[in-house]
Amino acid sequence: MATRRGPRFKECRRLGVNVCGHPKAMDRAGAPAFKKTKKTSDYGLHLIEKQKVKAYYGILERQLRRYFELAQKSKEMTGVALLVELECRLDNLVYRLGFANSIRMARQMVSHRHIEVDGVKINIPSYAVKVGQVISLTEKSQKSEQFKKAWLSDSKARVDYIERDEEKFCGKMTRLPQRSEIPVQINDQMVVEYYSK
Repeated sequence: MATRRGPRFKECRRLGVNVCGHPKAMDRAGAPAFKKTKKTSDYGLHLIEKQKVKAYYGILERQLRRYFELAQKSKEMTGVALLVELECRLDNLVYRLGFANSIRMARQMVSHRHIEVDGVKINIPSYAVKVGQVISLTEKSQKSEQFKKAWLSDSKARVDYIERDEEKFCGKMTRLPQRSEIPVQINDQMVVEYYSK
């Protein structure tokens, strides 16, 4: 299974936003060594927005193209439909619910069979979760101190379309998100323009 393994903080500085969610990711962003001296071209701006999507959701180019093709068939605006499709990925929802501290950790938890959807173990990070399906930590994994700590000390901002049950180590997506509720700093229109050229 192909994964993104590059340096996270370096990627955050290059893109100009904290895509990995780590509190220290942007600490050195204002340092003189990392200041841009050249003006970014129009193509460069579109490329950066596309790279942000890949970094936020921990996906590769081929996967993003597939999601874009799906979004084009939607009745919604393509950019919004693309982000909604990505929000419904299992690894992303595991991260949003607070089982993991990062999207990479969430992906690994799914791959290593620590996560159940409606009581069935799923090890496919790209699994498309439907509204109302219950995502939970397996009974064995609930005893892990690392997972317990991440779940109970979840410091991420809550999103309105996700519901958590702290006692049962589970949660679910109650409805599809609105664009304004998705916590990513992306100009989705630029992503659409990039792929439409």
